[in-house]
Amino acid sequence: MAYTYLITGATSDIGQALLRRLLPAAPAGTTVLAQGCGDLAKLAPLCAKWPGTVKTFDVDLSDRAAVAAFAGLVAEGPAVTHFVHLPALPVVNAKFKKFDAARFDKDLEVQLHSAVTLAQTVLPGMARAKFGRVLFIQSSYTLGAPPKNTAAYVMAKSAIGGLVKSLAVEYAPFGVTVNCVAPSMMETHFLKDTPALIVEAAAADNPMGRNATPEDVAPAMAFLLSDEAGFITGVTLPVTGGSAIV
Repeated sequence: MAYTYLITGATSDIGQALLRRLLPAAPAGTTVLAQGCGDLAKLAPLCAKWPGTVKTFDVDLSDRAAVAAFAGLVAEGPAVTHFVHLPALPVVNAKFKKFDAARFDKDLEVQLHSAVTLAQTVLPGMARAKFGRVLFIQSSYTLGAPPKNTAAYVMAKSAIGGLVKSLAVEYAPFGVTVNCVAPSMMETHFLKDTPALIVEAAAADNPMGRNATPEDVAPAMAFLLSDEAGFITGVTLPVTGGSAIV
């Protein structure tokens, strides 16, 4: 069976790691619809290695009109079998009294509103086919007590968690699974606005003595997207090196 993957945030470090994990074992005829925003050049090596398989789209997910147009393009193509939603604005550590409402609204557009629009686009087809895999990325910050000064990020990620649980229950009868991975701090470009002392402290506090990498997280994601994970839905899987245990 040929698959069609829709991966938003595919240009991120974790998106690229997931593609490197999935593509070598993908069935013949598989297509990847890979979204980025002004950074599609990052996917050039993967496009060259798997010509015709990875199709890139430059879409600003903070723009509802652009998301709607992208959803229309997705709807016109082959039925999506796997939807992976990864984008978020980088974490900004700030006290709540300095809460940036405009930035928070933009992050909700990128993380949540675009997810809702695209899920509404692809889930009906998955339900008709009696098969589908939907995967989001949450954060270990939503497991137990979060770090201080991360209210905006934790709120957005918690909203994703609520969406996952709701969709999992609604679509389970149709053979569609909806899950999350929740990594601990990953040392990627996503941390560009996080002070080095915070990154170093997170590594020191982790039971394994280091922060996560995309290569630590991608295998868990690939499993939840696999046929073998067909009886797992509505879960948030910690990938934390033991720093968050549920």
